[in-house]
Amino acid sequence: MDSAQNHKLPSPIHIVTSSTCAEFTHLLQSLRQSTVVGLDAEWKPRRSSQPDSSPFPPVTLLQIACQFQAEKSDEGPKSEVFLVDLLWVPLGDVYQPIKEMFESESIIKLGFRFKQDLVFLSHTFSSQGCEPGFDLVAPFLDITNIYFRLKNQNSAKRCSKDTKSLATVCEELLGISLSKELQCSDWSSRPLSEEQIQYAAADAFYLLEIFSIFQQNIVNEGECVASVSEGDDDHCRMMQSILRDFGDKIVLKESDKVPKNTKKKVKQRKCINGNKKENVEVSTEWQGPAPWELSVGGDGFPKFLCDVMIEGLAKHLRCVGIDAALPSSKKPDPRELLNQAYKEKRVLLTRDIKLLRYQYLAENQVYKVKSLLKNDQLVEVIETFKLSISEDQLMSRCTKCNGSFIQKPLTIEEAVEASKGFQVIPSCLFDKNLEFWKCTTCYQLYWEGTQYRHAVDKFVAICKLKD
Repeated sequence: MDSAQNHKLPSPIHIVTSSTCAEFTHLLQSLRQSTVVGLDAEWKPRRSSQPDSSPFPPVTLLQIACQFQAEKSDEGPKSEVFLVDLLWVPLGDVYQPIKEMFESESIIKLGFRFKQDLVFLSHTFSSQGCEPGFDLVAPFLDITNIYFRLKNQNSAKRCSKDTKSLATVCEELLGISLSKELQCSDWSSRPLSEEQIQYAAADAFYLLEIFSIFQQNIVNEGECVASVSEGDDDHCRMMQSILRDFGDKIVLKESDKVPKNTKKKVKQRKCINGNKKENVEVSTEWQGPAPWELSVGGDGFPKFLCDVMIEGLAKHLRCVGIDAALPSSKKPDPRELLNQAYKEKRVLLTRDIKLLRYQYLAENQVYKVKSLLKNDQLVEVIETFKLSISEDQLMSRCTKCNGSFIQKPLTIEEAVEASKGFQVIPSCLFDKNLEFWKCTTCYQLYWEGTQYRHAVDKFVAICKLKD
């Protein structure tokens, strides 16, 4: 069901594969014009079983989303997204333009916990002779701080458990679902799939969209009055005000460029495992019965708990009407997850093989999902647990919090009243004869618009309900 406006990626997405291609020239031109850029990077995730041939994983893709003023001032800002393929482009050819952009005082850099990306990126370039790598990004704005500013929270005093993922921030501020299922895909394999290209572009582009909301918020609150010369235009004045009040920078110290020594921990872990009197047999196949089954005292209604790496699966399960919760804390340890699953009579779904070692603490309540993509994960869970899915169940739970909907739909007047100070209902819906539904837990409003119909068609196909 539709719950927010759509933020579309700009088209085309420019893939830079050499320093002689047209996209490279276009990138340099866009960087010269840009006032704001969104940054992200991708690398092939390491497995614990792989030997450490390099202290840091090499970055294979750098995403740069550029925002600049269109030629016609009344058209507003224009955005372009570039994916710089660091496996193909000679690093020496892009090193100086990237370094100049990182350090340019006239370009605001946006990132989401970008320091780790910068460490990996700096090592990737310096290891190929581009010394000294990158050690400064300024001025810089972290999207996490922007999120808490928009939510009227003091980011300096927040607890670590309040830290949000980029997917959560995008859902709350933009109303879009940003899938992270490809985060751990092989970013060193070429060619990139279309799904990887869209995923990578979205991670950088939505930083610009969030910043635009932040800019509008600053203007609405009248906080952009800065002591600058009278010749500066409104846009320049606003940017200077934002930098003065919220600007920051990333500075890498030498200690940041040295990986933490984990050999001692690995040795201790091996020692502990070696001292175990007996090995616990780990099975990746579902044994059953599930805790909700009537034969073991359950209520007959399937309930799952998805760990943080498969949040996308949780939302897919909710879309087909299945109760799918997320961990009660952002970084739960295995015992916390198992304790929550046990108390709520849920099956814990995970892709972490290590969690299976704790199965003896909660028998028949842990299942390792084998599939990588969430559509395939959904089918796997439905088939494994023999779930009965009907078309009437589709879109019957809140995808945001897993709550249920009120039994009686709201009229447009009731929906507008319920949304005051909480959610904006597009005015284009006022003349349509639509029914609105409200979540009983988080009060999010939904309506059966275009996105709802597309979602229903999508899950009818995935679950093969027409066969």
